[in-house]
Amino acid sequence: MKIKIILFVALVFCKTLFAQQKQKDSIRSNELSEVVVTGQFEPQSIKKSVFNVRVITKENIKQLAANNLADVLNQYLNISVTSNGDDGRSKVSMFGLDSQYFKILVDNIPLVSDTGMGTNVDLTQVNLDDVERIEIIEGSMGVTHGANAVTGILNIITKKGGGYKWQISATVQEETVGNEFAFFDKGRHIQSAKIGHNFNKNWFVNIGANRNAMAGFYDNKQGKDHDKNDDLRGYTQLPKEQLVGNAILGYQKDSFRIFYKFDYYGEDVHYYNPILNIQDNYPFLDTYFAKDKRYITNRFYHHLNASGNLFSKLKYNVSVSQQKQERDLENFEYQIETHNEFNNERNNYQSKEVFYSTGTLSNFFDNKKVDFQLGYEITNENGFYDSSVGAFRDDNQQAVDIRKRLENYDIYSVAEIGVSDKFSIRPGLRFSFQSAFQNQYASSLGLRYLFDKGLEARASLGKSYRTPNFDELYTYFVDSNHNMQGNPDLIPENSTSYEVSFKRACTFDSGAQISNNLAVTYLDVDDRIDMVVTEVKPTWNYKYVNINKYKMWNISTIEHYTYKNWNVMVGAAVVGISRKLDLAAENLVSDDKFFYSLRLNSSISYNIPKWNTLLAVFYKYNGQQQQYVAGKGIDGKASFFLEKLESYSWMDASIRKSFFKNQFEVTVGARNLFNVTNLQSVQSGGGVVSGGAHGGTSTDMMLGYGRSYFLKLTYNLNFN
Repeated sequence: MKIKIILFVALVFCKTLFAQQKQKDSIRSNELSEVVVTGQFEPQSIKKSVFNVRVITKENIKQLAANNLADVLNQYLNISVTSNGDDGRSKVSMFGLDSQYFKILVDNIPLVSDTGMGTNVDLTQVNLDDVERIEIIEGSMGVTHGANAVTGILNIITKKGGGYKWQISATVQEETVGNEFAFFDKGRHIQSAKIGHNFNKNWFVNIGANRNAMAGFYDNKQGKDHDKNDDLRGYTQLPKEQLVGNAILGYQKDSFRIFYKFDYYGEDVHYYNPILNIQDNYPFLDTYFAKDKRYITNRFYHHLNASGNLFSKLKYNVSVSQQKQERDLENFEYQIETHNEFNNERNNYQSKEVFYSTGTLSNFFDNKKVDFQLGYEITNENGFYDSSVGAFRDDNQQAVDIRKRLENYDIYSVAEIGVSDKFSIRPGLRFSFQSAFQNQYASSLGLRYLFDKGLEARASLGKSYRTPNFDELYTYFVDSNHNMQGNPDLIPENSTSYEVSFKRACTFDSGAQISNNLAVTYLDVDDRIDMVVTEVKPTWNYKYVNINKYKMWNISTIEHYTYKNWNVMVGAAVVGISRKLDLAAENLVSDDKFFYSLRLNSSISYNIPKWNTLLAVFYKYNGQQQQYVAGKGIDGKASFFLEKLESYSWMDASIRKSFFKNQFEVTVGARNLFNVTNLQSVQSGGGVVSGGAHGGTSTDMMLGYGRSYFLKLTYNLNFN
């Protein structure tokens, strides 16, 4: 009821203002010049896009003092970010579905991850130093972006060239981790540098480097040198150090453009075992050592892109990318008294090498009202998992290495038809030739209509698919206490999404500007892959199968107001999720009723020109979420229990001041002002859920490390 009132008031308020003020046909000047590329035939204004594209600007990123993607997406309305204290990773979920359904790209190239291309990406591993803007499209994008683009796509557009002959910048950022800080042993310490040079009007080069050292979140732990066996050694969230290097070389002349981009990412994550081992040191006191680990990631990204005209009319855009990610595990023993490591042993336990290429041809007709695009996508993944890590065993319980190649060769076509100056239609179809599964297809239909008085209406229908990942296909971990099995016979999930959106913007004689974006989305996922119970006696046996269903609908509104030096955004959404579970072994099916959750977000900024100062506050609220989970009742029989994830609020704030004609910037602020650390999960009933927790009890899921404060210093030097 609350959200209905919010939406009603917002729409009536906007309508009333339109009636009281002089309406102008054009939207805000900055929106007119805002150009988007994701899902388009060619770069074009956001108003002309058939898709409802959301944009996170470089200014938004600067206000948040964001260093990685997790810092930004914590404030996005329909996205949730969760952290894992065991490996230090942050993952994204949209519309209640995890990161396997949401695709992350850099300049239209999906980013390699442990289990996929563009999916399951660790948000803390995506650096934002060279980012120009971020474009997000919610809903199925299977036609233009292939497998796993089910709930949406996020495309990071990097900076290419600049307006000066030389552009040099350097940044130092110091940040607390909760209330913990010291210049070397505690907190978060970031340094970065960038150099851009335009050789002439055609050639440019950009080079950058970044170091991000997070010393871990102690919380109630005592760090790596704690010398007691009281389970307090180590960290609640693991220490990590990240090194990033990137370079781009580009050339452009007339309609021809080509660039080569290289990225390197390196990460060390340190795990310190809470269990200490006694070492005899007779006749002196006993000494202690621990068996610790170090997770090491190296990722190399190459991207060559060329675009231009063929035969003076046809437009082409072709990208070729090669990416390689290797993850090593270094086991070592750490001597508490001497702080020395010994018996170090390092092995590669996971690697993935991918060749990827995508390209399009468009502008087949010499007609401004009709355009047609042909495209292709080639993905060749070579994956390796070492037998020493992970749940991969053969029928004789022996650990086995997994080496698999997954390939797909896709072709797709999209047409854009301007029926009139106001009405556009955009049908699309993709066919995917799969090496490991049955061939798949995706289809879409987009509509856009421009009404009078600045009202824009859009509608889209999309059919997409998600392919199973390595764990779902090849897991085999069976012993006296466990029975978890993958399933090489899995088939891809199929989904259908619908979205209708309305956008309206106007400018008043007073100079005030207001815009509203109202969207309604429905998503239906069939053949959903889940780990289900196949037997309950003598032990619970689990296997991945295509058995469950998932339905979601979402209604959201975003209001944007600007007046003089004020900029205000308010967003609200209601998400309803229906998740049907099936216990095949007991012939039990859960209730498929919808559970509803309220989401809110807002931001407010005020610019003080006299002081060259900008004040900004960001707020987000995630309401209570509910879902059914499988478990055992008090009588030992299989049953379903209702799990509740409690609500929480997240607030960030910053003050940014410029000095010396904007050459020097100082940003101070705070993240997570409400000091959120964990999200409480409560299971109703008196049994034991399949994950092992007792019904009627609560567990915690890590969201962050509490309230933190930061200071960021940036020096910019631009000259010709």
